Amino acid sequence: MAIFGLWVINKAGGLVYQRNIGDGLPGLTSNEYLVLAGTLHGIHAITSRLSPTGSSSGAHTIEGEAFKMTILLTATGTKFVLLTSVVEPTADSVLQKVYEIYSDAVMKNPFHTPEMPIRSEAFDSRITALIG
Repeated sequence: MAIFGLWVINKAGGLVYQRNIGDGLPGLTSNEYLVLAGTLHGIHAITSRLSPTGSSSGAHTIEGEAFKMTILLTATGTKFVLLTSVVEPTADSVLQKVYEIYSDAVMKNPFHTPEMPIRSEAFDSRITALIG
């Protein structure tokens, strides 16, 4: 799999989890990641209003020349974003598994405050086992 990164963005557009996988992404500061997450949140909100048929949940995939962003929007408004190579065929299924891990390791944790940064060793270790 050519997966470069994983982001979890809360419903307000704040980056609550960010993980680089491998050497595919340039080294950005934490501030730059926060700006990128907020920008993506805005783009996603705009694309949800652009549908000519009326209702849309926004962009699901954004492709560049050398990368693809696959976005999973949950019922609570949390967005899971997987940054991969353009030809990665399993991005949707990986995001579904990440969401399941999030549900089990983070949302069932009585010490986690919703919409706040994810600080869970169980989540990190299960993401490592899934993605690397």
